Amino acid sequence: MLQNTGTLPVASNHGLLTTVAFQEAGRPASYALEGPLASAGSMVTWLQDGLGLINSAPEIEDLAMEVADNGGCYFVPAFSGLLSPHWDGGARGMIVGLTAYAKGGHLARAVLEACAFQTLDVARAIVQDSGVPLDRLRVDGGMTSNMLLMQTIADVLNRPVERGDVSESVALGAAYAAGIATEVWSDKSEIQRNWRLLSEWEPRLGRDWATEYWRWRDAVERSMTRRTETPAVEGPFAGSVWS
Repeated sequence: MLQNTGTLPVASNHGLLTTVAFQEAGRPASYALEGPLASAGSMVTWLQDGLGLINSAPEIEDLAMEVADNGGCYFVPAFSGLLSPHWDGGARGMIVGLTAYAKGGHLARAVLEACAFQTLDVARAIVQDSGVPLDRLRVDGGMTSNMLLMQTIADVLNRPVERGDVSESVALGAAYAAGIATEVWSDKSEIQRNWRLLSEWEPRLGRDWATEYWRWRDAVERSMTRRTETPAVEGPFAGSVWS
């Protein structure tokens, strides 16, 4: 997630990166706050290749729709540590709240909700650093084809989520930059007029997402590095395999 902060680089106090958004020839650079997530699409790949619960990525939505909620399961996607805003390379993935009641649909829900909760993590940090309230979120990328995920993000953020008619904005941005340089387009305002809304998700009332988020954050805390040294063991088992 990125938020344009204009020509002023904003130093983060809440676990974000300060990055260059873009620069036009002869003008000052524009900066952004950036919050990279630990995992998103790779969680879906893990359900497919690691657990064999789905045969292709789009099937996760159908699997998740088989159940009404996550069944009390919360997934922490720290396959290789956690990125923004936690920055803990020693954290490891966890599934918290697993019971015999849980089945594949609940795990699929937990994976999609982890994407939404990570988005909320970064959104909260961006608002705290920039002081600019979030009124809506524009999304792109392959996962935006998952309608359940997009609705969950809107519900968790309690903000509208918008998807444009071009899902790969990185490639589109590069094309626009080349077009401005070669005078295909005259300026940024002409490009802005090209943006078209394809889909929009409004937040819905229903589950207590604040409670769900903080339960997920508790799982995140459990996954993070707690100590760097093995504690000394005293008593009859000291020095044995039990230590």
